[in-house]
Amino acid sequence: MPSEESRRITDVGTLKALAHPLRAELYRLLCVERVATASQLAGHVDEQVSLVSYHLRTLARHGLIEQAEPRTGDARERWWQPSSDALGIREEDFRDAPETAAAHLAATRLFLAQRTDRYRRHLDERATWSPEWTTASIDAESWMRLTPAELTALKEELVALLRRYDAQGRAAEAAGATEGREHVALSVHGFPFRV
Repeated sequence: MPSEESRRITDVGTLKALAHPLRAELYRLLCVERVATASQLAGHVDEQVSLVSYHLRTLARHGLIEQAEPRTGDARERWWQPSSDALGIREEDFRDAPETAAAHLAATRLFLAQRTDRYRRHLDERATWSPEWTTASIDAESWMRLTPAELTALKEELVALLRRYDAQGRAAEAAGATEGREHVALSVHGFPFRV
């Protein structure tokens, strides 16, 4: 059973393990599916099961995922799940040396590129979704003038709100309310800039 808490990644080895394009995608898929086998995940990423298994074992060695209770009687199947409900990766944990700062920057750029690709796919497929889903989708940008303390407070409120909606959705799904429910990705970036 995954921990209910967020895991904060503070070591560069774990960060580098996650910051591999296929491993990052496999980790996200496990977060979405909650439990899956290498075979199931291989079908989603169009890769060989043996390669997916290798990358899952790498994620497990770094404590990012763990074996889950089997869902079938097939003893050959190994089921996996995330080892925590969320991951936290903060720049402040990697700024002590140029090589760790560079690893953090590379990982952050990879994660951003993958989020952007996912949103591009959504835009390309938007016509296949119902009007209710296209109306519910959000694409917004805000321009504010804040202090670091205000941005921190905003971030904390947004994270709390996201966690509340996630818990609400999981509870409804556990109670059998699955009709009309889809996976939803929400990416939020808040950062200072100068014009």
